[in-house]
Amino acid sequence: MANLPSSVNEYLTRALAEYATLPALSNLHSDTVYTYADTAREIGRMHTFFKALGLRKGDHIALCARNSAEWAIAFLASATYGAVAVNILADFQPDDIMGLVGHSDARLLLTDDHTVHTLGESRIASLASLPSLDGTVLLGSLKPVGEPSAALQSALASLPVATEEAETPPSVTFIPEAATLAPSDPVVINYTSGSTGDPKGVILSDRALWSNIRYSIDGLTFLHPSDSTICMLPLAHMFGLLVDLLHPFVKGCHIHFVTRTPSPAIIMDAFATVKPKLIVSVPLVIEKIIRKKVLPLLDKNPLKTLVRIPVVKSIIYRKLHDKLIAAFGGNLQELILGGAAVSPDVESLLRKIRFPFTVGYGMTECGPLIGYAPWNEQRAATCGHIVDRMEIRVDSPDPRNVAGTLWVKGDNVMNGYYKNPAATEAVLGADGWMNTGDTGTIGADGLISIRGRDKNMILGSSGQNIYPEEIEAKLNAIAPVAESLVVDGGDGHLVALIYLDPEATADMTPDQKMEAARAVVKGVNASLAAYEQIRDIEIMDSEFEKTPKRSIKRFLYLKQ
Repeated sequence: MANLPSSVNEYLTRALAEYATLPALSNLHSDTVYTYADTAREIGRMHTFFKALGLRKGDHIALCARNSAEWAIAFLASATYGAVAVNILADFQPDDIMGLVGHSDARLLLTDDHTVHTLGESRIASLASLPSLDGTVLLGSLKPVGEPSAALQSALASLPVATEEAETPPSVTFIPEAATLAPSDPVVINYTSGSTGDPKGVILSDRALWSNIRYSIDGLTFLHPSDSTICMLPLAHMFGLLVDLLHPFVKGCHIHFVTRTPSPAIIMDAFATVKPKLIVSVPLVIEKIIRKKVLPLLDKNPLKTLVRIPVVKSIIYRKLHDKLIAAFGGNLQELILGGAAVSPDVESLLRKIRFPFTVGYGMTECGPLIGYAPWNEQRAATCGHIVDRMEIRVDSPDPRNVAGTLWVKGDNVMNGYYKNPAATEAVLGADGWMNTGDTGTIGADGLISIRGRDKNMILGSSGQNIYPEEIEAKLNAIAPVAESLVVDGGDGHLVALIYLDPEATADMTPDQKMEAARAVVKGVNASLAAYEQIRDIEIMDSEFEKTPKRSIKRFLYLKQ
């Protein structure tokens, strides 16, 4: 392809010009639809506001709000202005949000009514004491939150006049002026979701985002201008920002935002409404749908018997395939899962019925892509080939068979952690190789297999490496287990923390629940090596505490 954009802003401005008349952004079930031309004018309006507030190239703008078209416009405005967007998950604890806004040295905080309510009046008032922050405003309306500073009052007072002067008639394509960035210039500081401890601000450059966008364009060729896509992952998580927003935006797609916490009912309604070609999700959300709607069918007679007959089995699998495609909107080309491994029972079923799903591998520190392969090239328990402009190696004497720490290098790798040189040096070497913290192998076909987080690995009593995620996947595949954690009880003595499905165990006594858990553990232990045996069980009263991307905060449950 000739004249490929060489920067993120070139991709964005080209899309705004080329697809001006097409729908770009809308909130699910909202009558308001921003075309690409509308989006360009809104970006120009925000540029006017930024300029009036005295923001400069490289200044930090914090974004903390639920997903919405207005969130997307604010990010696009920040990027094209040359500012650094500080993405903070709105589902963080209120005190953590306050701490991260301060830590990031943000000049401006863009938020929504929901987050304002979560923070509360006292915290909103205390924002004024942050030395770098000039003000807090609501997305879209730019209405001030709390008592506005003099600088913010002045900027808002000048906005209507400046906006009127800058407005362009709808018949004329308006393209906002975009800052020119060097490849190493930061575009995003993305605070990690904290599944292993305190969040860290990952600095991602123009080069990293450009490389991720380019790979998504080259690899996901089935999306075209005017196609509808759905965004249900948090935009303040790099998987959602890159694959759900930036990638379809530069292709001219119409992106629909799920603005509420995506429960299975909300998600199924969204699929039926949007009929997306591409769905990007974390495994936990999809597994709930599969376990509720598909797996129970196979456990019932006569299907349980009929699937043993080869000719009939193929017909049943085809019908299940079609039923599931219809449940996902009827137009699905590929479902991409990331952020965690898929449970073996769900993955096995999806592969049997040839459902178009694949599992990617990434991390915030790589903006986020590391591994991907199309669904028809993927093997079970793998997560793709190394993506373009990246290298990968395994710290192991036998990388194909013996798991070792995975290291990556290339354009996608972060600049470092904001104001945290010690954490940066701990993972990023002077030679450019970064320790992912994951352990795994790479097959002869180049497909990556993840065994678990290096930090989560448990050392057995005789020095064996135990990967708790693999044991948890086996536990979670057996009813009535809803979710589990396997932790070290001391000297490699494994303890299973188990949360049982509340619906399936509603009529059970505590003793009956423990008996059910013991039966599951007994079955799983039969498939494990002697050094991997679960010795103790604890029944959890409630779901494990999770990050907004639905990863369990494992560090909260480690035995001291």
